[in-house]
Amino acid sequence: VQLQASGGGLVQAGESLRLSCAATGRIFRVNVMGWYRQAPGDQRELVAQITSGGSTDYTDSVKGRFSITRDNAKDTVYLQMNSLRPDDTAVYYCSANLRSIGATGLPSDSRDYWGQGTQVTVSS
Repeated sequence: VQLQASGGGLVQAGESLRLSCAATGRIFRVNVMGWYRQAPGDQRELVAQITSGGSTDYTDSVKGRFSITRDNAKDTVYLQMNSLRPDDTAVYYCSANLRSIGATGLPSDSRDYWGQGTQVTVSS
């Protein structure tokens, strides 16, 4: 199983970006998908997450500006980031809690997987 993130870049304050992350491989079921970020010198923090049923949760600093969605048929999660601010600058990581299909063909226990990270830089 792999998570492949894309969509980061350099933008000016007030502009928008859309991040995407697809889970691929021998997947039985994807549970929660989410986005985390880590700025230099800071701990990794949860930005937003979404359940398979579509329930969402956001960290306070992005509420009203960011929107997380997912396409269950594609095992893909998106993060639409609007009104970006310099303090949104960080490496963004996608995550997925999922059950894979093991070598025996049976579903594995749920575990967390991480994408490789994509840089988002917002200039003032």
